[in-house]
Amino acid sequence: MKLKIFALSLILMFTSIGQAEDFSKLAQTGFQFLSVVSDARGAAVAGAMTTLPYGSGSLFFNPAGMALMEEKIDIIASKNSWIAGINHATLSAAINPANNRYGVFGITAQSVNYGDIQGTMVWGNDQGWVETNKFSPSSLSLGVGYAVNLSDRFAIGSQIKYATQQLGGGVVEVHPSRQNEEDSLSVQKFQTEAIAFDFGTLFNTGFKDITFGMSVRNFSNEISYITENFQLPLTFTMGLSMDMMEWVPQMADGHSLMLSVDAVHPRSYPEYLNIGLEYKLLDMLYLRYGYLTDRDERNSTFGFGVSKFGLGVDYAYIPFGVFDDVNMITVRFNY
Repeated sequence: MKLKIFALSLILMFTSIGQAEDFSKLAQTGFQFLSVVSDARGAAVAGAMTTLPYGSGSLFFNPAGMALMEEKIDIIASKNSWIAGINHATLSAAINPANNRYGVFGITAQSVNYGDIQGTMVWGNDQGWVETNKFSPSSLSLGVGYAVNLSDRFAIGSQIKYATQQLGGGVVEVHPSRQNEEDSLSVQKFQTEAIAFDFGTLFNTGFKDITFGMSVRNFSNEISYITENFQLPLTFTMGLSMDMMEWVPQMADGHSLMLSVDAVHPRSYPEYLNIGLEYKLLDMLYLRYGYLTDRDERNSTFGFGVSKFGLGVDYAYIPFGVFDDVNMITVRFNY
């Protein structure tokens, strides 16, 4: 019966994704930095992390995964050299004060630096514009999360986060009917902010270590920016994972080969799949590969990691089509 349920779940997942005919844009969302995977482990397996426990890092994928943290303290820091010279940095930390008795508490931070941009404004010269000061847009997200095991197989988790974007300043008309007067122009700072919520569940079937999970990320009210309203990148994800070595027990000693599949339903695009493989040798060396379906400029992802004595370093490499290749590095400490 468990095998039949597993097979049926796989069929439903793949058929639902197959209904998306193309990767065309469906709607407009803002705060897209919240959708970028900046963790090297997560990126190397194509973001298929919904059912992979990852300590404090689970707050970026599925908060319920943090409930399975066995260590007392977990700290993860990542640097992501994204496309177009955009740099992401993330930090997460979690504390398990009573060996999972009262759950696990965590915090997250994500900052984005978009680089310097030359400002311009409309002007009555031959060009039709003049340069103004350079400005440096940035984004920031801060979150607090909690996860707990409701049984030895079922866990839930959630996170509340504050997100903001600083978009620099611009010259605006104060009195359009008085353009010749000195006070007709003014410099205005552009900033917008939002409160968002993440939720997740995790269920281990007990059969061949197969795990199911679901998450909802970036749930928020509509945000207003000057005269326009927009939504955050709300994302629904259903995932499953299993250790392929469980099917060949004679090879399981010292090895694991984790397969994870996420079916993703974002607000702005049709559904797609993230598929990841992670090979672990002697709890020390990790080799990773991922595949993303229905993407414009990227498909495969690669990475590796080493971990020993509570310290770990992960690296991810993503070929990105017409853009520069993306490199990520993550450092982790726990005890």
